[in-house]
Amino acid sequence: MFTFIRNLVGVKTDQAMQGAMEALVRWDPQSATEAELRTMEQHLDSLGREVAQARQSYDKEQKEADAIKALLAQRMAAAEQLQAQLDAATDPARKASLEKSLETIVGLLEEMTPEVEREVKDAEDALSFLEMLEKNYAEAGAKLKRARSDLDRAHRDMARAEQQREVAERQAEAARRVAGLTGATSSLSVALKAMQDASAKDLAEAEAASAKAKLLTPSNPEKEDPNIAAAMAAASGKPAASSLSERLAALKAKK
Repeated sequence: MFTFIRNLVGVKTDQAMQGAMEALVRWDPQSATEAELRTMEQHLDSLGREVAQARQSYDKEQKEADAIKALLAQRMAAAEQLQAQLDAATDPARKASLEKSLETIVGLLEEMTPEVEREVKDAEDALSFLEMLEKNYAEAGAKLKRARSDLDRAHRDMARAEQQREVAERQAEAARRVAGLTGATSSLSVALKAMQDASAKDLAEAEAASAKAKLLTPSNPEKEDPNIAAAMAAASGKPAASSLSERLAALKAKK
């Protein structure tokens, strides 16, 4: 009986199991998306329903097998009692009646023995099928759980990376502002130094010109002392004016 039931639901069960396992094997948990995980969960739920149906089928087949085995044992015990009574019977009528009853129950035992074997085999097959589904369901569930955990971890890593990127951008922006301020300060320092150098150069040139003017200009004693002035004039090849009239004449000559 279970063979018929298994064949009846086998296609749907195999499709559910194959869909779940192929999805879980084919999809990489490291790159699975939320939509993919929901699809995987749907396959897993479908497989879970098949597991529940397989368990119900197994329970039914096992109960039927237990019942028919109990009936077989009961009929076997009855047959043994009839055989014992037949062996002990002396009355021909009684003996004939017991022999007929024993023949009937032995016939029933012979007819039900193959059926008992089928029921036991169906229960064993149902148990094997259930265990296979339960194993696949457990493996699929564990892999889906890992995929979910990996996806959650990936989301956390992405959020952490986004935070780190924002911090790095703020740090870079601050560094750019500091660099701009430093550059402006450096430019100001260069300009200030250039101005200071220009001022120092102008001051040095002014001092040099003043010193040169002082050096080249005759001193007051040379102008005020007539003797020195005459000597200076003589030294330069120009006769010094010795009187007011000569000095006036000299001035007029310059004009």
